[in-house]
Amino acid sequence: MKNLATKFENLTIQNDFIFKKVMSRKRICIHLLEELLQIKIADINYLEAEKSLEPEYTSRGIRLDIIVADDRNTHYNLEMQVKNNKNPDTKKHVLPKRTRYYQALLNIDLLQNSQEYDLLPPTYVIFICVFDFFAKGNYVYTFKKRCLEDLELELPDEATTIILNTHGTHGNISKDIKSFYDYVNNHVINSDFTKQIDDEISYLKLDTKVRREFMLMEARLLDERREGKAEGRVEGKAEGKAEEKNAIATLMLAKGCYSLQEISELTKLSIEDIEKLEKEMHATE
Repeated sequence: MKNLATKFENLTIQNDFIFKKVMSRKRICIHLLEELLQIKIADINYLEAEKSLEPEYTSRGIRLDIIVADDRNTHYNLEMQVKNNKNPDTKKHVLPKRTRYYQALLNIDLLQNSQEYDLLPPTYVIFICVFDFFAKGNYVYTFKKRCLEDLELELPDEATTIILNTHGTHGNISKDIKSFYDYVNNHVINSDFTKQIDDEISYLKLDTKVRREFMLMEARLLDERREGKAEGRVEGKAEGKAEEKNAIATLMLAKGCYSLQEISELTKLSIEDIEKLEKEMHATE
């Protein structure tokens, strides 16, 4: 728990959890989109701060960071990307086809049954990368579909994919986007916009509910990883795993800031088992 508390204190905008929280503030999200796309946005609606899309039980589900729709019904998906991951089997980078998959899934809920295709709204999938995927030095890489026989001919499907390179060196971006890049890279505060972001992060770190949400999320992920590693082990390991869950539950009870339901969700122990641990703790005091 102490390690998780330290990790929480050291979180930056590069962390998915903090990024989602910060971009859930309308004024910050709107300004970022306005400065990036050089447009005006009157208002946005959050369709879901973290939306899970699983079109079929046989398909791969994904979790989108931030999905918003503006007053003109243009839909935006914002993602923070820190690692330039490769498929360990094919050794190929996954980012290009990941953007393709995100665009496809983003469209799933945008048409009601029997509606015409032309009613699909414009969509933007935006990846904020802390690396230069294309190694060209651009601040921004914008992709639309074009005809290979006539590059001036664009397919007007209104689907745009943008890959931002926070370590870029050339291109046309606004001062606030450049300051945002500096903040993402090195925590440099050199504009009112990045000061707003930094103040928001400081506020989030003082919020006990946000702290608890993060710690529960991280503990749950840790538990899932442990369960994954435990697969295939002999049955004799089961008792040790149960003891580990009891130890985690006991630590959380000692903290005094977690409900029995939260402890049960994390440890997968029953409420009855947790209450028994609680009685044992009081008996030894």
